[in-house]
Amino acid sequence: MFKPWTLLGIAVTLFGSGVSPLDNGLAKTPPMGWLAWERFRCNTDCKNDPDNCISENLFRTMADILVNEGYAKVGYEYINVDDCWLEKERSVYGELVPDRTRFPRGMKALADYIHLRGLKFGIYEDYGNYTCAGYPGVLGYLQRDADTFASWDVDYVKLDGCYAHPSEMDRGYPEFGFHLNRTGRPMLYSCSWPVYQIYAGMQPNFSLITQHCNLWRNFDDIQDSWASVESIIDYYGNNQDLIVPNAGPGHWNDPDMLIIGNFGLSYEQCKTQMAIWAILAAPLLMSVDLRTIKPEYKAILQNRKIIAVDQDPLGIQGRRIYKHKGIEIWSRPITPLFQNYFSYAIAFVNRRTDGTPSDVAVTLKELGLTSPTGYRVEDLYEDVDYGVLSPQTKIKVKVNPSGVVILRADVQPDFPRRVPYYTTQRTVFNPVQQVFRIRNNNGFSTK
Repeated sequence: MFKPWTLLGIAVTLFGSGVSPLDNGLAKTPPMGWLAWERFRCNTDCKNDPDNCISENLFRTMADILVNEGYAKVGYEYINVDDCWLEKERSVYGELVPDRTRFPRGMKALADYIHLRGLKFGIYEDYGNYTCAGYPGVLGYLQRDADTFASWDVDYVKLDGCYAHPSEMDRGYPEFGFHLNRTGRPMLYSCSWPVYQIYAGMQPNFSLITQHCNLWRNFDDIQDSWASVESIIDYYGNNQDLIVPNAGPGHWNDPDMLIIGNFGLSYEQCKTQMAIWAILAAPLLMSVDLRTIKPEYKAILQNRKIIAVDQDPLGIQGRRIYKHKGIEIWSRPITPLFQNYFSYAIAFVNRRTDGTPSDVAVTLKELGLTSPTGYRVEDLYEDVDYGVLSPQTKIKVKVNPSGVVILRADVQPDFPRRVPYYTTQRTVFNPVQQVFRIRNNNGFSTK
């Protein structure tokens, strides 16, 4: 346990300097990788379910797939262990001990295996007496555990908040981050700090949180259902005035894992989650069995154009700009810029379930795209380029139930002399696919 004078010294170091205590140079764009929790939970039964239990074999396998099947090439780089990797008791010296049966080579060996493949290694702990699943927490061992993670060559630490007092988190989370930084090893720091305070009826101090965490959770754990994804989308939309200003390079809001390719979402709903997470500048942490994922879901996760939106270097989180009768429009400013005009990613989301696609018609100007030089517009799922459009051009998108159309509009340095009356679609028409058309009339409408 720390002595009072030690805690005072840490507090002076953390809060008495003008330098951000985080300052680890990490997460300049939202982190991407694979995380065990949502799909594999706390399955420790390696005797009866060896292929799916939380063990070193599972993480080695996922690391291999990340490299061999193209995920690493598009940006997924972290392999993250979540809860249930520990023995139930610390060593006689007070050290954390990986489960000896499921991680017989230890965590340093697992980190080495992952690093040899050009990937990074993440681990889980809890600012409390116990983790959420009842394994040893870091409380009382903050410096020792930070040093242990550094000795294991950990690259990413997720710190949960079970069995802890939310009122103590404003001190405890920065303190653990201080010890992580003091090791000299850059370790991305993922916090559950604000969500536990929100549950307790407290108003989180986001100015403090953004100084000490690379990312943080604001809302409920994601579950394998469309209702869960919708609740997260609603939370971020309804609270965006509080949430959006806190995001930026080095510090991100975390709406939780991607559950694309599991059991609870349809194909359209998976496309929607990927698009909205990109608009939100969210960490892209897959939690799915990559051994059995179907090709169409793999294609969503590896969509380079949508990943480029998520990873945009400006780091501006997007906002919901329209909501009416089940139709939503989300917008995110992105690069490139020309003069004082941003480019944009625009997501049209159909929250209706009435069984038929919905049409949404709007001019670029009504979406906030006002550059007189125009915008080159493309559909990021249908891979169709619609040329350079003026702010006065009206577009119409057809959005499937619980689905999405996501467009990218890149501001142009110069506008062509002649703008076509309408664009020609370059793919064969298919009534099942989402359709994008241009009309030359006025007014924003949905039906």
